[in-house]
Amino acid sequence: MMTDQTGWVKITREFDAPIDVIWNMWTDPEMFKRWYGPRGMTVPTAEMDVVVGGTRKVSMQMSSPERTMTMWFTGVYKEVNKPGRLVYTESMCQEDGTLISPQSMGMPEGHPDITEVIVELSEKDGRTSMTMVHVGVPEGSPGEGGWNQAFDKLSEAVA
Repeated sequence: MMTDQTGWVKITREFDAPIDVIWNMWTDPEMFKRWYGPRGMTVPTAEMDVVVGGTRKVSMQMSSPERTMTMWFTGVYKEVNKPGRLVYTESMCQEDGTLISPQSMGMPEGHPDITEVIVELSEKDGRTSMTMVHVGVPEGSPGEGGWNQAFDKLSEAVA
């Protein structure tokens, strides 16, 4: 049953690290590569111009004995308020940045061409609380599982 009140993926996590460290994990390409993506995927490319209007391009790769699958994503930073709030858009693309439809990559019908990631951070006693909302990705979808795996990797990276 489809309703207009779709719940988007919203994940809240606590990290045993100061807010600046978590901010850098989202905004420093080398740090981002260490945790982003579900388990089993690597991030060979992370290009980030973290200013309002700046662009980002990220690839995720999964290698199996049979083949290597690479997915590319691009987007634009809409809000950059260090260290508390980061908002960017995300779309599937080809390696050169040309947008492609999510359906052509096997995503379900109705998956939006452009989604939006909102990250809010706050610090208390040296620990950081993070809330991430991915607008356009329904809760309970594989996208939610991927984020949870990624945030497990983020916890390990800052431990």
